[in-house]
Amino acid sequence: MHDVIIIGGGPCGLSAAIECSRKGLQTVIIEKSNIVHSIFLYPTNMQFFSTAELLEIGDVPFSTPNDKPFRHEALAYYRKVATHYNLNIQHYEEARTIARQDDGTFTVHTMSKRGIPQSYSSRYVVVATGYFDHPNYLGIPGEELDKVTHYFSEAHPYTGTRVAVIGGSNSAVDAAMELVRVGATIDMVYRRTELSPYIKPWVRPLFDSMVQKGKITLHLGARITEIHPDHVVVTPLEAEAFRLENDFVLALTGFHPERKLLESVGVHMAEDLDKPEFDPATMETNIPGIYVAGVIASGSNANEVFIETGRWHGRQIAEHIQSQTN
Repeated sequence: MHDVIIIGGGPCGLSAAIECSRKGLQTVIIEKSNIVHSIFLYPTNMQFFSTAELLEIGDVPFSTPNDKPFRHEALAYYRKVATHYNLNIQHYEEARTIARQDDGTFTVHTMSKRGIPQSYSSRYVVVATGYFDHPNYLGIPGEELDKVTHYFSEAHPYTGTRVAVIGGSNSAVDAAMELVRVGATIDMVYRRTELSPYIKPWVRPLFDSMVQKGKITLHLGARITEIHPDHVVVTPLEAEAFRLENDFVLALTGFHPERKLLESVGVHMAEDLDKPEFDPATMETNIPGIYVAGVIASGSNANEVFIETGRWHGRQIAEHIQSQTN
């Protein structure tokens, strides 16, 4: 029996565990991979949009010589924080369901990487599962081919190949810029008529320059509607479809939170944007004792909550739990 079970070991889950432990609550984190797994999945050379101070948790300074920290720095920082607070983390153990017991406690049923079932009990559960494991699929023929991926780590494997990048936000732009450096032939396809206005301001001029020089071919107002082993079919909004000879497809179409855990215990979802019902002052859902932290609290727009804002959810939760136990 623990006081608090936290499902998810991302920055917001770590922050919640720290804040609860500060209140004297016995806390365990259940993480299906390793801590901050979503950051691990970012591109190898990715630089954050936020400053280091906005990524800090637990009052531990995030030191970096750069204006904006890089992925490898964030991984090292969050490892340091977890070690500093000696957090109780069950790595590589996936929470499958949350069951409410007659005495008001909850049981979280898990499965280890080796296939061993386990269960944990507590009066309070915080769901901080993030979203990076659940890409937004296109639902088009050929999406299941090996040439297609929804994750981009680094450009080297695409050296000298023909790559279609689907998307028009920071992830797509960053990937295209990396691909330029290894001599890939790049077609960037985006369904809107303009790229996202939130592209990193220090990257946008460089990207525009690559487009003007013909290093990146931009297809705005268009979709890839079919993927074949040696080509893709591009369908513009106001023109006939055409073929592009192609070796790889990077479908950087974003991600969405997974709601199954919350639904398993009866948390209501708002009709608009598939958003869980919760009190924004306490982060408690319609099920007393079940809380949400981080991006899981957002709607279908996963960009509604970032580390910068979600890191404070743990403090709200810990304060509310403490008020219930006093």
